[in-house]
Order: sequence, then C-alpha cells, then structure tokens
Amino acid sequence: MSEMPMAAAVACAGAAAWLTGGPYAGARRAQLLLAGGGVVGGGPPPPWRQLTGELRRRLRGRWRPEWWAPVAGLILAVLGGSALPLVAGAAGVPLLRRARRAAEARRAGERRGDAVIALCAALAGEVLAGRQPGEALQWAARDSGGLGEAQPMVLAAARFGGDVPRALALAARSPGAEGLLGLAACWRVAVDQGAGLAAGLDRLEAALRAERDQRADLRAQLAGPRATVVMLAGLPVLGLLLGAALGADPLHVLLHTGAGLGCLLVGGVLEGAGAWWALRIVRKAEAT
Repeated sequence: MSEMPMAAAVACAGAAAWLTGGPYAGARRAQLLLAGGGVVGGGPPPPWRQLTGELRRRLRGRWRPEWWAPVAGLILAVLGGSALPLVAGAAGVPLLRRARRAAEARRAGERRGDAVIALCAALAGEVLAGRQPGEALQWAARDSGGLGEAQPMVLAAARFGGDVPRALALAARSPGAEGLLGLAACWRVAVDQGAGLAAGLDRLEAALRAERDQRADLRAQLAGPRATVVMLAGLPVLGLLLGAALGADPLHVLLHTGAGLGCLLVGGVLEGAGAWWALRIVRKAEAT
C-alpha cells in the first residue's frame, strides 16, 4: 500500500514532462547540454532565423527609414486607386531624409561632447600624475578621442611647440566640441600665467557635465510635448481607419471627389503647419 502514492507521483511527473516537452524532452535536453557546452539552447539557430538575421544586417546599412514613405504611398495608391498617395510619399522622402540627418548630427554632437568631457578628465589625471601638459595631452587624446578629426593638428602643435590654444579653438568648431574652447582657455592661462592646469580642467569638466545633465533633463521634460505632436500627427490616420471600419470608404471620397480633394489639401496644410509650429516651440525651448 505504501508504494501506491509513490507510483502516483511518478505517473504525475511523467505526465507533466510529456505535456511540457514531449516524450523525448529529456533526451533533447541532454543532447543540447552536451552539444552546447552545458548551456541549453547553445546549438546553432534554425535556418530561417539565420536568413532573417542576415537580411536584417544587410538592410541595416542600405535601407533608410525615409523609404517607408513611398512604400506607404504605394500601398495607399493601390487601395485607393489613385497615384496621388504615391506622389505624396515620394515628395516626403527629402523631408524625412533631412530629419534623419539632423537627428544623426545631433547624436554625433552628443557623442563628441561626451568625448570632450572624457578628454578633460583624462588630461587632468595625466597632469596630476606628473606629466608635462604636452605629453599629458598626447596620452589623454589617445584614450578619449575628444579631439576628433583635428587630433593630428592639435597633437602636432603640442609636440613641436605650436599654438595649442589656437589649434583647440579650431577643433572646437565641430558640432558638440564647443567644450574645447574652455580647454583652450585653461591651457592659455596655465602656460602664460603658470596657473594650475589640473584645477582648471577639473572645474571645466564639472561645468561641462552639469551642462550635459541640464540638456538631458530638459530633453526628458520635452518628451511629453514631442509625444503629443506625434499623436496629433497620427490622428488623421486613425480617422481613416475608423471610416474604413464603418464602411464609409474614405480613400475613395478623398481621392476621387472634388470635395474630398479639397478637404485633403486643406487638412494636409493645416496638419503640416500645426506639426511645424509645435516642433518649433519644442526646439526653441531646447535652444533656450
């Protein structure tokens, strides 16, 4: 009688194993453990996943987000039986490309600003370690990359006794590298007046970090207005979907009737003006 509960437990465990992994789940798990070096799932991915991954990697460098505009225009042209959406989608490619390049430039400027902050911190550490300013700049620029494309010019000026502040001022013309102007001022004061370069660099680094944190906080506060702009821009699409769900055929009305074309033109102008005005307010707040 004492063997009955044990047999029932074994039967329940077997049923659970069958339901969760099939009859040969234990064998497959053992094979995965032996083939993957002790990690379940360590074997090669299935062929379809490899194919999609390779396709994604190839499209990542060639396919641009702005090309979704003519694709969407083609779909609407097919659904609505008119070439007007395709023309509008093709016209939106330059605008979207400009917006993408502006976003990429902004991110590149932010990365350059972070590199300048790292350069100031590394240079201060090298000076405190006992290196001369020229040698310290050589080591700090090698690790941080804060000088960007102007690094050979600045390092040549530091190595051969050139005008380092002027070279730093020229390097500061790149977007995001404005902090190099402060580094040039610290260098000029330290060389001409014999002041402590490390102390000035510490204060410069703290100021640049505070400015970066302030910009990040402002961007976080403006995330709500940006989301509102995107939501308002998407409301016409929601209206078209609701009209299609109710059987009103809004694409036919907008693309094949005079009143619909007029409404489409006026609505598009008002929509574009509203989005431009809202984004202008956000950008003005960021600039301030």
